[in-house]
Parts: sequence; structure tokens; C-alpha cells
Amino acid sequence: MSAGLQPFLSDAVVALRAPTQVWSGRTGDLGAQPIDGVYHGDTRFVREAVLTYTAGGEPAVPEAIAVAEISASAVSFTSLLRGIDDDWPDPKVRLERVRTVEPGIVRERLEVRSHLAAAVSTVLRLRVVPDFAPLQEVKAGGARSGTWSVHADEHTVRLVSDATSLVLSAPGARVRSENGALVVEWSVQCAPHGEWSAEWTLELDDPDLIVAPAATEPRWRGTAAPAGTDPRARRWVDRALSDLDALRLTLPGAPADEFLAAGAPWFFTLFGRDSLWAARLLLPVDAGIAASTLRVLARLQGTKTDPTTAEQPGKILHELRAGELAMPGEGILLPPVYYGTVDATPLWVCLLAEAAAAGMPESEVRELVPALRAALDWVVASAGDEGFLEYVDETGRGLSNQGWKDSGDSIQWRDGALAQGPIALCEVQGYAYEAAIAGAALLESLGEDGAEPLREWAQRLRRRFAARFWVTTTEGRYPAIALDRDGRPVDTLTSNIGHLLGTGILDPDEAHEVARLLTGPSMTSGFGVRTMSTDAAGYWPLSYHGGSVWPHDTAIVVRGMAREGLRHEALVVVEGLLAAAEAFAFRMPELYAGDDRSATPAPAPYPAACRPQAWSAAAAITCHEILRG
Repeated sequence: MSAGLQPFLSDAVVALRAPTQVWSGRTGDLGAQPIDGVYHGDTRFVREAVLTYTAGGEPAVPEAIAVAEISASAVSFTSLLRGIDDDWPDPKVRLERVRTVEPGIVRERLEVRSHLAAAVSTVLRLRVVPDFAPLQEVKAGGARSGTWSVHADEHTVRLVSDATSLVLSAPGARVRSENGALVVEWSVQCAPHGEWSAEWTLELDDPDLIVAPAATEPRWRGTAAPAGTDPRARRWVDRALSDLDALRLTLPGAPADEFLAAGAPWFFTLFGRDSLWAARLLLPVDAGIAASTLRVLARLQGTKTDPTTAEQPGKILHELRAGELAMPGEGILLPPVYYGTVDATPLWVCLLAEAAAAGMPESEVRELVPALRAALDWVVASAGDEGFLEYVDETGRGLSNQGWKDSGDSIQWRDGALAQGPIALCEVQGYAYEAAIAGAALLESLGEDGAEPLREWAQRLRRRFAARFWVTTTEGRYPAIALDRDGRPVDTLTSNIGHLLGTGILDPDEAHEVARLLTGPSMTSGFGVRTMSTDAAGYWPLSYHGGSVWPHDTAIVVRGMAREGLRHEALVVVEGLLAAAEAFAFRMPELYAGDDRSATPAPAPYPAACRPQAWSAAAAITCHEILRG
């Protein structure tokens, strides 16, 4: 791998149970690709694990024929051992490897099955190479292995690297340390038409983890899409719920309050925006995780003004890490607790109002009223009476863009030039309007004061938005993606405008026009809504935020269309997402290429896209709800 290149993920096989994950090739072996490894928290504990067998006294490689993803946390790999088979065409000796991941534990069951009339014997040899490399160095394409000490006995080896440790155990096998690797050997004796099995286990420990696994079964266990819906939707929902189950985390000290980690492999932690949207899209299935996500974020709500972390009183955080997060080559260095997000705070208010409507107990809602008031105060103060919610990085080391499209080139003019900050994103104004209206209604329903001033502020924001954001180009009339530092509307047509649907900031005619443009040929690929119009100079189908399709983004658009009563348009877009879901075996990645469906039967993967990704999985629930009407 060239240094500095992010690993590709699209062809890898992953089994996970946050905060633990294993990435491998389709053979089951680890080490052929840069992403391969056993990870726990923010550390890659193992970078290679290769299984061989002896044939005629020489090492041989099992020949892979199948891989089956049983669930998010279990994968089966099937291989043939032709080196110890007979000469007939039908293969008669096969090896099954069933890998199961639990928090801090990786198990692999090995099973040799023979259909031969004679007994067969061989030696299975597993070579495991430890790593103890930081996750972010793996992502940056330049991981350096840590150092460790070895403590071994006949069946077990324990490695210690600073505070972290790894224990490999293999009952019935010989285990030894050899040239920087751990070697496990099993003597296999398989009777005629017989079977042989064994198991090896890794136990991983990092006492400095800032997240903890979920301790209970998900409330949606056993939930399945009802018969009569599109079979693609049923399969997508089933796969999505398995993935979401495996992405559940808690924070130490609050084991009852779960949230959804943003995604694998890089984001097994709390992200304000991602966790809120995932919980919001999941509301029809489980209001409980929305309530617990709200509580987790309320405990970390800003209380002071600190430019180094972007913290402000009432503000909801962006992300939580165990230490500083460096992004080599980008000049970004984020503090462990970082508040650089402009949208998480109004989204928190919106989710609280919807969770209350979905059945969150009133007593739990009342406990969050102080956090609600602080969040609303932040929203109102940030925009003031004459402006809009906007962001700018004050440190030179934070995120230059602080909406959901947070890459450095995501806010562009139609000619491809980058907009200069402070930036006021269009969708954030919609979130703020919705938060103020929904927050006012919630306060009123609880007998609290302050509702009417919020409604008046929201109406003034709505009028300012109508006067300042709309542009007319050759593509039509639509809201600009943002206002730049000079207050000029940045005129590129983007998916951001779809997030305005259903917020109330648009009138019905405006909503209809936005939906018409988003279902037009420049914005809809046939597999979802593109992030940027094909008519924009900066469009590229494999641009992270400038032409690709993000399933969660499209699902938010669909949700907004439905809330505006635009069911026909919503169904058109849902059909595209179902086609994409089928192409990706119903595990939707973070994003994929924006190539047109007329030119390709399946969307090309964005090779570095995370999967599973919480809000991409939760998009399945939104689409299923739309299909149900």
C-alpha cells in the first residue's frame, strides 16, 4: 500500500459487534488488504491471520468457494482441501470457518468434513501477526505496529502492549510465539465420512475505551417487515436491523442509555448528527433508542465558550474520541470532545419532539426540559433576529465545513469555486425553524412558558430565508446550498434542499418545486438523489459530497416528500434506493457513485465507504414506512 492512501473497503468482509470488528478477504484470511485486521476500539490488535494445511508434507492453501454473512456478527467461510482429496472431480474434503464477533471477543470454529471412504489426516496451521496499531493510522494508510511482550503456555498466549492486551487460546492445539507471530497448530484426524472440529479465540482488552458495548438485546429483536411489502424492502429491513443491533454502544457509567455508533470501521463512537439522524429514522421501530441518544448527548451538552473545542452553552457535540484525532495531509487536529457541528443542536430538539410524540414517557421528556431550553437558546442566539445559523472554524485545525457535508470541497458555486466562510447552510435554517416550532409546541404541552417568543422568532427566520436563499439558474428556481461570508447565495443545485422538505420553512408550491428538481435527471441517478447536480462544474460521480449518492441523505429527502404529501415523488425515489440496496446485497454503504441507472445496472461502490453505516441502515426503515403508506 502506498503511504497516505485510505484503505478500500468495498470488497472486504466484515463481522462486528461494537466496539469490536474483524475485516478480512473472502477466503476468511486476514492480511492481504490494508483494511484487514482484528480491531477493538481505536486499535488494530491483529493485522494478519492466515490458515494453511499440510498436503504430502508441504504447506497448502485452502481454496475458497463461498462466504455467507449469517448476521452482522457472524460469517461463514467455505473452502476445499483438494491437496488431501482423491482424484475424482467431486470435492470430498471441505473446511468451514465460522467467525463470530462479540464485544472484546473473536471466536472462530473450524470444521473439516470428509466424504472419503478412507481416513484423512493433516495439520491445520494458523499464523497470527499482532499489530497494536492506532486505528487512525490505518485509515491514513501509514500504520505503524506497536510493541508488545509475550506470555505463553501450551494452549494460550497473552500479549501486552502498554495498557492493551490480547489473549489467544486454542484448546487442543499447540500454541507458540515464532518470529513476531503467533502460531497455532492442530493435528487433524478425520474418520471415513467423518468430521473434525476445533475452536480458537481472541480476547481483546483496552481499559481506556471511552465507549462500552450495549448490555441488552435490542428492543426490535424479532421485528420483521410484514408480508405484502416489496420483498426487497423486507430483506433490506432485516439486514439493516441486524447491522443496527451490532452498532449499539453506551458510555461508561450509563449502561442503560444506548446510542448508535456512526459506522464501521472508523466511527465506533458517538457522533451528534449521525446518532441523532439514525435514531430519528429508526423511530417507527424503536423510540427507546431515540430517548437514550437524547440523554447521552444532553449529558455532554456545552456549558461554556471554548474556541479550541467549538463548545458553546447549549450546543450539542459533534464527536467523542479517546484522544486527539489527527487527519494527516488535511491539517486537521480535533480535540477528544469536539463541538464543531452547526446542525446537531436543532436536530436534537427535533428528535426530542418526535420521540415525545412517538411515546417517550412524559417523565423522561420532562427531565430533558433544561437541556431543551439550553439548545433552543443556542439556536436562537446563533441566528439572532437578523441573521442565520452559520459556522466557521476559529482554530485553523478544525473542520472547515460543519454540516453533514463536512469535506473541504463540499460547498461549491456552480462554476466549481469554493464558497468562503462563515457559511450559512440552507438545510440548517430548515432544522432551526422546525426546532423552534416543535420546541414551542413541546414546551406548551408540558405547561412550560416561552412558546410564543419561539414561534415569533421562527416566523421571522422563515421570512428571511424566503428573501435571501432562493436563486434562479438555468436549472430552475431553488434554494441555494448556502450563503457565503458576504451573504451571497451559493447557487449550486444540491441534495441539501431536500432536507428542507417537511420542516415547514417552505410553502407548498416551493416544496413541490424542490421535489420536482430532486426527481429530475440532473439530481436523481435512478439509485437515489445525487449530492450535487450533474450540471454543476464540480460534479463528479465519485466525489464524496459532489455527485455521489448517500442513502441516508436520500432517505431524508423521501421522508420530507412524504411529510409534504408528495407521495408519488417519494415512491419514485424509494424505488431507486431499493434497486441500490439489492445491488449491495441489502447492506447499504455510506455512499456510492452517482452514475446514471440508464448507463449501468448497478451503482459503482465508493471504495472507501464505511459499511455498515448507522444512518444508511436506518434508511431502510424510512423506505419501508413510505411503501406502507
